[in-house]
Amino acid sequence: MEQVSANRSHGGTQGVYTHASAETGTPMTFSVFVPDHAPGARLPVLWYLSGLTCTHANVTEKGEFRAACAQAGLIFVAPDTSPRGEDVPDDEAYDFGKGAGFYVDATQAPWAANFRMRSYIERELPALLAEHFPVDMGRQGITGHSMGGHGALTVALRNPGRFRSVSAFAPIVSPLACPWGEKALGGYLGPDKAAWREYDACALIEGGARVPALLVDQGEADGFLAEQLKTDLLVEACERAGQEATIRMQPGYDHSYYFISTFMAEHVAWHAQRLKA
Repeated sequence: MEQVSANRSHGGTQGVYTHASAETGTPMTFSVFVPDHAPGARLPVLWYLSGLTCTHANVTEKGEFRAACAQAGLIFVAPDTSPRGEDVPDDEAYDFGKGAGFYVDATQAPWAANFRMRSYIERELPALLAEHFPVDMGRQGITGHSMGGHGALTVALRNPGRFRSVSAFAPIVSPLACPWGEKALGGYLGPDKAAWREYDACALIEGGARVPALLVDQGEADGFLAEQLKTDLLVEACERAGQEATIRMQPGYDHSYYFISTFMAEHVAWHAQRLKA
């Protein structure tokens, strides 16, 4: 692991790091904010998974999380959204290929060799974080935006007991039921929709998966709401299954980081309350 940059901010250190990933077969970049802490202390960690076209840099530069994380004593980790490199296959469209890993382990050629973001997020990067940073891996929360909201929900639902808290900003709640999801899961996993269900939050909840605490914020003025995000499907799935959830529609807010940054400190505080020792 190599440090790309380190900057003092809000009583902590904002770092960017790169390493050679065994899962993706490529260099991977991620950012970590570590608040000041006592020597030997272990801090809870909040994972943030980004959306389509994004890298680690979008939330790092625009998310406005550092002051809240410093106040709460919370480490904030932001991975990239896909493998990168000249030899990595890509697609001309913004919603498939580089920048659009959808947090799946691809099974179809030519994507299967590099697009292993599920294993990267669930196994490889947590092990690296535990080795190099002062994290308490017994106190983890996860959040994300759009495609990353889909990632946060599904990673948490597939890994019971790992995350004490789960939240999302404008998540894709059911890739089985929207054009983004149909394109991505069909391309990465093939036509058998039974294989898609482990990457669909609504299907996982319907199948019995649960998380301890769930918070979702969705802007009512989001242009992707009706066709792609379909928040109502998550509301219905949680109600049918008895999954405790706070799902809030926010009037006037869109899909951008103006929306995310508005509610970021509230999400950080919500996670911090649940990640106390």
